[in-house]
Amino acid sequence: MTKEKIGFIGTGVMGQSMAGHLIDAGYEVLVYTRTKTRAQALLEKGANWKETVQEVAEQSDVIITMVGYPHDVKEIYLGKDGIIHNANKGCYTIDMTTSSPILAREIYQAAKEKHIHALDAPVSGGDIGAQKATLAIMVGGDSEAFSAVTPILEKMGTNIVLQGSAGAGQHTKMCNQIAIASNMMGVCEAILYAEKAGLDPNTVLKSIETGAAGSWSLSNLAPRMIKGDFEPGFYIKHFIKDMKIAIESAEEMELYTPGLKLAKSLYEQLEKQGDDNKGTQALYTLLKQHALTV
Repeated sequence: MTKEKIGFIGTGVMGQSMAGHLIDAGYEVLVYTRTKTRAQALLEKGANWKETVQEVAEQSDVIITMVGYPHDVKEIYLGKDGIIHNANKGCYTIDMTTSSPILAREIYQAAKEKHIHALDAPVSGGDIGAQKATLAIMVGGDSEAFSAVTPILEKMGTNIVLQGSAGAGQHTKMCNQIAIASNMMGVCEAILYAEKAGLDPNTVLKSIETGAAGSWSLSNLAPRMIKGDFEPGFYIKHFIKDMKIAIESAEEMELYTPGLKLAKSLYEQLEKQGDDNKGTQALYTLLKQHALTV
């Protein structure tokens, strides 16, 4: 497949960069997002604005979605004015939202009945990965559909893996979020410990980020914590959503996830404080508050 007309729905923190890479690669990109001003940079770059999801569906060969919550995904795909009811036969849909594995399978089945190829392909890498086109992309769906759209996915990410049938991409993303949840607590505690011990946390990072403690969060988010930068690369409100999905999925499989549940409870405290639109690295501020009151 080369130079298909690509519809892109959802141009938030990550979606804007992802769609931008497709424009840079020479694709004609049709965009829709609820707030048109959020797509302004893409329109200036050459994207074509569409007023509705239906218009995007009717005019695209490939449709990529990157929205907020499972209920958004369900409405966009399965609503009467949505993708499945309006896309052309043979169209490829790629949901890159972190969403429910059960919903991914539901969309796949509905798409199959309409002769549409549906993939679930959530990503990891945050705003930095989106900007650099180095996202990890975890895909669920048919191998033939995966092969057909791989050249498009390669414009947005570098680690692109077909994990299995429909829903497998979302299950893999849950593994990713479970690992991050406990890791973020450790990263915050490590930085706070360094500060309390009178060390320069930036110098501490030089030693520990390349050793056994190394992680993406340690290398990319700990420096933001140290600088007091809590702008979202990934929103707390979206991370809470992801952890809820992961807990529900784990409970269905009778899996015990104490670290995940603890992390969720801490982030929900930030949400109650009104910090849900900050980046996930803002967990540092909550633990620092507790340190001052212990």
